[in-house]
Amino acid sequence: MELLSNLALGFETALSLQNVIYALVGCLLGTLIGVLPGLGPSTTIAMLLPITYSLEPVSALIMLAGIYYGAQYGGSTTAILVNLPGESSSVVTAIDGYQMARKGRAGAALATAGISSFLAGCFATLVLAAFAVPMAELAFKFGPAEYFSLMVLGLVGAVVLASGSLLKAVGMILLGLVLGLVGTDVNSGTARYSFGVPELTDGINFVALAMGIFGFAEIIANVEQREHRETFTSGVMKLFPTKDDFRRFIPAAARGTALGTVLGMLPGGGATLSSFASYTLEKKLSSRSHEFGHGAIEGVAGPEAANNAGAQTSFVPLLTLGIPSNVVMALMVGAMTIHNIQPGPQVMTSNPELFWGLIASMWIGNAMLIVLNLPLVGLWVKLLKVPYRLLYPAILVFCCIGVYSINNNTFDVFVTAALGVAGYLFARFGMEPAPLLLGFVLGPMMEENLRRALLLSRGDFATFVERPISLGLLIATLILLAVVALPAVKKRREEAFQET
Repeated sequence: MELLSNLALGFETALSLQNVIYALVGCLLGTLIGVLPGLGPSTTIAMLLPITYSLEPVSALIMLAGIYYGAQYGGSTTAILVNLPGESSSVVTAIDGYQMARKGRAGAALATAGISSFLAGCFATLVLAAFAVPMAELAFKFGPAEYFSLMVLGLVGAVVLASGSLLKAVGMILLGLVLGLVGTDVNSGTARYSFGVPELTDGINFVALAMGIFGFAEIIANVEQREHRETFTSGVMKLFPTKDDFRRFIPAAARGTALGTVLGMLPGGGATLSSFASYTLEKKLSSRSHEFGHGAIEGVAGPEAANNAGAQTSFVPLLTLGIPSNVVMALMVGAMTIHNIQPGPQVMTSNPELFWGLIASMWIGNAMLIVLNLPLVGLWVKLLKVPYRLLYPAILVFCCIGVYSINNNTFDVFVTAALGVAGYLFARFGMEPAPLLLGFVLGPMMEENLRRALLLSRGDFATFVERPISLGLLIATLILLAVVALPAVKKRREEAFQET
């Protein structure tokens, strides 16, 4: 009964005219940036963070959340029609979706992706609502030692699940931790790593960092790309799948939903990991594994369900523990702190309208997305004809205006530009920027909880292993490190990175 009353409060908040409009704006923007390759939810959310200053906290988070899970829908459109994933989680969808389009079954592929995404999103939101209260109650048992151990687990999880070199992923985490320490020490009031620059005494601006390594770097990288697209749109208007299609893709969508729901809650998890894992699972379980890569409908349904489920359950650790599980959730932490909201279990009691309103808005957003994606597919296809050389300068200008408007300081714009060049170099040398951002967000939190734990224990480090929850989290961290250190796992990471 308590869950029902909480959801009633959530729907009352989410169904206000203002919040419905912002949910629609978020879903539209999410679909748009999902359709346009080269832009992703992390880039777009980083760009839009300055705008959220002028919005109500609930409306801002509803809009940003809509962008995130909306991009999972939109990314499948270009993956299927152009073989050019608009979002990283849609890479797997392109494998079989594009082959279906080449055979004149683009409509069936798009409908399968849309229906699977809708069902998965609705189920994952239900799981989020059901897990919210128990997870929040567990979080109240966490002390500084438990939070420190949980953050260590989160950072190690980000390293484990990053693609490519393990050493590079660790390096990016450490760089993020160092950047997070720039500024004034809270306890002593001493400036750290500011090198005599007054602007750095307040630390590196989160929006400048996020927009630099994602927004600017993405623009620089995409300017190098040549525009060559072969679009298959025959059969797009024949959207309704056949009975045989339903018989084949519904079980795959159900398995993808279950897998994505679990993986989305893991540190470093989310939509991308879920979609890749689902495709691997479907290929192993299917009696028609020979069709995978040649237009198997299960290869569209499973990953699309998984990436939407993973996108929505990744809000569980953010809303209940205050810990971001992936880079988009780290950006959501930034959006909450902009409005002086400390993410964690206290949000449920101190601001229940925001907490349950955000959850309820996800059902509303999923309903909007199924309407936006299928009937308007012709419009999204036309957007692919817009030359990107016209889009990028406009995006760059809006980014600079957004960064400057935060503190009315040109120094932030220069920092963003410098970090943009750094982000571009990271990409060129195969170093993912996502672990850096997670390290930047979690670093100050880790330091604060480490100090508190040692203060309470009078400097005794044994407190981290004497407390059962903290010990369990540290053991899980060691298991993750042991797994990733296995030669077979390291070899597979390198091979997967080379393929991408």
